[in-house]
Amino acid sequence: MAKPKADILKFEDADLVQEMCGQGHAHLALIEQAFGVYLEAPGKSVVINGEASARANAAEVINEIYTRLSKGWPCQPADIKNIISRLKGGKNTNITGNLLIPFPRRKPIIPKTPRQEQFMQSMRDHTIVFGVGPAGTGKTFLATAYGASLLARGEVGRFIACRPAVEAGEKLGFLPGDLKEKVDPYMQPIWDALNMVLGHADVERRMELGEIEVAPLAFMRGRTLSDAFVVIDEAQNATVPQMKMALTRLGEKSKYVVTGDPSQSDLPSGQVSGLGHALAILRNIDDIDAIEFEASDVVRHPLVGKIVIAYEKDVQR
Repeated sequence: MAKPKADILKFEDADLVQEMCGQGHAHLALIEQAFGVYLEAPGKSVVINGEASARANAAEVINEIYTRLSKGWPCQPADIKNIISRLKGGKNTNITGNLLIPFPRRKPIIPKTPRQEQFMQSMRDHTIVFGVGPAGTGKTFLATAYGASLLARGEVGRFIACRPAVEAGEKLGFLPGDLKEKVDPYMQPIWDALNMVLGHADVERRMELGEIEVAPLAFMRGRTLSDAFVVIDEAQNATVPQMKMALTRLGEKSKYVVTGDPSQSDLPSGQVSGLGHALAILRNIDDIDAIEFEASDVVRHPLVGKIVIAYEKDVQR
């Protein structure tokens, strides 16, 4: 029996090849498992052993990883798994520079699924964007990161995030501490994303300057939000009047991103969610867009997607 042939990919930077391989060649192992090939990486090259079609697929993934790293883009195991998944699904593995979220002095954020790409493009193209779907799809993180990027680059003057504090009935006066301490338990995902992309020191500095504001949805009443990027998170917990109030705060040079999961409302039984109502009456208006994520877009632990699908099937019984 003829021995399978080998392909040799040659690159210019040995350090990038080493980074591409991952610690203990963990990245190469992902490619080997996906396509049934055997990979070696001596110096500036990668040797691919296996059947012809498998070698071609592995080569495409390897070249894409090297290209991303050479541009200074992140390429962690989750990114490599996404490249492999896209290739197996017959989709283009290339990410264009137009779909990056750039930051000064740190690697940009790139989409991990096709709908994340759509969401990022929609935030770029529309004034109001709804991002709805199950937990773990990156809605809140991408919205916060995109807004923080605009703030860091001086394209907006303020970043404002709010969410309905349903658990406290929007009545926060009985809780100890100042406003930040009162709402922190409800806004932690926003703080986590801001600290991750800007750094804790920059977040604190911008808060002191009034450039970053994180507050309960009720605190938006009576204001006009101009020159700002506004994230309304967990919007499924907003009532119809609250959603109308928040959306009509829109001022000049501002953008809104509204995120939530319509299936996870904490509102009292029988009360209509402002998120679902807004989607029904607003989605066909020019300059308003809606991106609907699915279980296949979950980018947390692989089990999360399976759990979401199981619950969706249970609801349909």
